[in-house]
Amino acid sequence: MGDDGLSISGPKTMRGAVIMLIIGLAATGYGAYDYTQQSNAVDDAVEVDATITELDVESTSTGSSTDVSYRPTVRFTYEHDGTTYESTNVFPSAISSNYDTESAARSVIEEYAVDESATAYVDPSDPDGAFLRSQTSNAPLVAVAVGLIFALVGGRSAIR
Repeated sequence: MGDDGLSISGPKTMRGAVIMLIIGLAATGYGAYDYTQQSNAVDDAVEVDATITELDVESTSTGSSTDVSYRPTVRFTYEHDGTTYESTNVFPSAISSNYDTESAARSVIEEYAVDESATAYVDPSDPDGAFLRSQTSNAPLVAVAVGLIFALVGGRSAIR
């Protein structure tokens, strides 16, 4: 442990370091890919009329952590080019955003109501992946940042 009480020593074996490096690079790559995909979806999207069929906020906790995060959930139907689709995407990102409080998660979907009409956005190249908010989410950037940390710690451990 360092003088400041903080130390990130990483894995003790070469195998562990390589695994950590690979996981970090994969998370970074997927986050960057997802951010690019959602940016393109927002740029190419066309508006469609949708009907909200379900709204909720789910609570999740990871592992042994007592921290709880909240995720807004939605389900809606819409029609594009004569075909009816159903989607659960609030944002165009494949990585869903989680919130620290239930009220923050509810604020994302507060403008919607079950059995009410809403505007959804469809990327014509992916018509079954409509989304309600025509804006990018920062969730993929969080994946990039976490992946970079893993890759740096794994890489540093591998060269030691």
